[in-house]
Amino acid sequence: MSTLTAARDRYLSAFEALERQGALQRPSWLAPLRRSAIARFAETGFPTTRDESWRYTNLAPLATMPFSPAAARVPGELPAGTLARLALDGVDWPRLVFVDGRYSSRHSAPQPLPEGVQLSSLAEAMMLDGTLIERHLARHAAWDADVFAALSTAFAEDGALLHVPADTSVPTPIELLFVTTAPGVLTQPRILVVAGPHSRVTVVERHVGLTDEAYFANVVTEIVAGSGASVDHSVVQEQGAGAFHVATVDAELDRDGTFATCGVTFGGRLARTTLALQFRGEGARGALRGLYVLDGRQHVDNHVTVDHAVPRCASEQLYKGVLDGSARAVFNGRILVRPDAQKTDANQTNKHLLLSDGVEVDTKPQLEIFADDVKCTHGAAEGQLAPEALFYLRSRGLGEAAARGLLTYGFAREVVDRIAAEPLRRYVDHALVARLGRGAIQTKEIG
Repeated sequence: MSTLTAARDRYLSAFEALERQGALQRPSWLAPLRRSAIARFAETGFPTTRDESWRYTNLAPLATMPFSPAAARVPGELPAGTLARLALDGVDWPRLVFVDGRYSSRHSAPQPLPEGVQLSSLAEAMMLDGTLIERHLARHAAWDADVFAALSTAFAEDGALLHVPADTSVPTPIELLFVTTAPGVLTQPRILVVAGPHSRVTVVERHVGLTDEAYFANVVTEIVAGSGASVDHSVVQEQGAGAFHVATVDAELDRDGTFATCGVTFGGRLARTTLALQFRGEGARGALRGLYVLDGRQHVDNHVTVDHAVPRCASEQLYKGVLDGSARAVFNGRILVRPDAQKTDANQTNKHLLLSDGVEVDTKPQLEIFADDVKCTHGAAEGQLAPEALFYLRSRGLGEAAARGLLTYGFAREVVDRIAAEPLRRYVDHALVARLGRGAIQTKEIG
């Protein structure tokens, strides 16, 4: 029996055990969806490197670990001072906190919100009034085509629900903080954001690990923006060194809607993000950005698909990676322009800065265009720090470490500057400096 087959069988056994205990029977409308999802997972199993979309990412290390679903375990406690240490400076945002995959009312601070806005634990919302959730949960993320979305749907237990009704603006960002405390745990939080017509909201999603031992976070986020709605979405991933982090993000935009997302990856042993943006109405705009700063033997994989299914929509992709040590990055960006999607404006940029000879990058831009009146571009580049730029800075009195830090920091800041929420942008900026090391810190002091 192969490693991947054995891993599949473990999750099937875990599902059967939870179902016998009655843990997966409520709400009633979700039970058949769970069974369909686990049947799909049983049929496909974990992908191998023979699957084109997983060609450069080997899941064998994840499959060898006997992770147990959080539903079968007691969630851990946050050590004293943890929230204070993780808090963003100078903010008083509404915040939901999840510990080992489960909502913690003790640590959360929902705060007053505009009338009609619903922010709550997904588990609580499903028990009280699941009409909205039933209409959207697992209806957008393609669990029938994505094995990790299928696994999440089968075990879906908790997560965050945010509903912003029509013509409502949420004045401050809403923070969703997911903290993993225990090794060996599998957490599968679901995030559902539904923004009504002409509403506005900013969502900050953070994932933090308090242990460097192995654990597995399988996160699925579904975002639905109505006509004229605006959703800004930021994700900061700071998992522990031994963590496996798999994220699926599916966003759908109606007419004249706007969606911006920026994902920053610092942590994890293996991190994979599958991001899909689908245009459902004319005049919509999407901006997708990502930054990953890696060292050691970290492996980060970004698969991005933008589906231009209707005319007069615009999309922008900007992804940058900084790699050191023996790190590896994978980027697959796909732009699909369907036959009726005339007047599409789409561009894609992917750049990597290689700080050592031991790193490896696999990048695959894809343009699939079936309309003739469009403007589509893509570009990919990778390289090391330019010797002439280093020489110029050193000739101005900077040491080598400071010069390298300045150039690396400048390369990454193009993405950081796109984060809309200023406190989060400041936090990521400080984390970037710490990640790059003392040379970058010296640079900031000089600049």
